[in-house]
Amino acid sequence: MARLKIGVMFGGCSEEHPVSVTSAREVARSLDPERYEPFYIGITRDGAWRLCDGPGAGWERGGGRPAVLSPDRGVPGLLVLEQGRYETIGLDLVLPVLHGRFGEDGAVQGLLELSGIPYVGCDVQSSALCMDKSLAYLVAGSAGIATPDVRTVMADETPDPDRITYPVFVKPARSGSSFGVSKVSRGEELPGAVEVARRYDAKVLIEAAVAGREVGCAVLGDGPDLVTGEVDRIALSHGFFRIHQERAPETGSENSTPIVPADIPAASRELVQETAKTVYRALGCRGLARVDLFLKDDGTVVLNEVNTLPGLTSYSRYPRMMAAAGWPLAEVIDRLVSLALTGKLR
Repeated sequence: MARLKIGVMFGGCSEEHPVSVTSAREVARSLDPERYEPFYIGITRDGAWRLCDGPGAGWERGGGRPAVLSPDRGVPGLLVLEQGRYETIGLDLVLPVLHGRFGEDGAVQGLLELSGIPYVGCDVQSSALCMDKSLAYLVAGSAGIATPDVRTVMADETPDPDRITYPVFVKPARSGSSFGVSKVSRGEELPGAVEVARRYDAKVLIEAAVAGREVGCAVLGDGPDLVTGEVDRIALSHGFFRIHQERAPETGSENSTPIVPADIPAASRELVQETAKTVYRALGCRGLARVDLFLKDDGTVVLNEVNTLPGLTSYSRYPRMMAAAGWPLAEVIDRLVSLALTGKLR
């Protein structure tokens, strides 16, 4: 049986470029060579696309061949530049291992839709919706999910520190992980925090701090046919959770420890999983997503955010939660490929 030709896209222009490369290395180790023929499409920090040997160290310096997606839906695949001529490489599907801006916000999904190539993960609409936390809160709230009290600050606005109830989190509305996020406890800290957030997005959120435990749920599938991983809890020693921003994240975090399965009551675990499914469906997600929530002391949950292309590194939350539920990454990838090609989880 012929192997599936799978394009693995990684790198990208966002601040999460290094995380994407590390995720792609884990994916490369997990791809079954008897089932898949991978084609690695590395995107440099300045946006150049290269067909390369893989996401190993030095791939950006090692050259590779310039490559673009074919815009012709009759020839789905890559156009690769070779000695002044373009060679066509057909692809059966694409696995976009991209995080943050231009990878998780619907941009690359739009390119793939135009090219007619099946791809893993959320579509254009749900990707854009989940990336913008203010819009995600509106849709989730309409589905009956509790969300934080939030104020949106646009590029031409200057918020009045005296009209804010502290503590709050100031964050970019459309950025990945916790880049640009600050916890603000006093009014004099607010202008600086807004400026930090604006390094990543002109649209900034001032979000009331939620008193509760940080929990997450990995979701896999589409429509009514959803699978969840074990719920995790982030145990903090101080500060707030800054995922993927440590100097050596594979060795652990200086202030946080993920506990999988979460040390919470069984009823709370079930509530987190069911709420995650409700959020996932309300936002139109498909394929995979990680839904982050706050579990309050009264047992209720509040939405934190949704990551439509969560980290897939060995230390990332999504694969840990799925593995704890009996789903190693290789099996998760197989199910995602099946879903992308057939629309059903087999």
